Amino acid sequence: METEKFRLVYITCKDNEEAKKIGKTLVESKLCACVNIINQMQSLYIWEGKLIEDNESILIGKTTLPNLDSIQTKIKEIHSYTNPCIISLPILEGSREYLEWIEASVKRD
Repeated sequence: METEKFRLVYITCKDNEEAKKIGKTLVESKLCACVNIINQMQSLYIWEGKLIEDNESILIGKTTLPNLDSIQTKIKEIHSYTNPCIISLPILEGSREYLEWIEASVKRD
């Protein structure tokens, strides 16, 4: 099975509540087959010239390449951050059955 079309989308959110809201939106709209939420990650970054130390939640979605633009648009509509972290990573290998399930579970543009 060709795996180039499958992606993990990594998104940081201000908290678990926001991650769950975005995750539900992505799954219900069939942009992601599944999402995982990791709560209370510690982040350090520079924003507007200041070092920020923050607790955030990670949202990881499983999807296909054709959905990435729609995912970014949807996240930017509902995310609280001005410039949210939305990063796509290719899935290089995976179980055939799981990848088939992802493909069957998301929209085909």
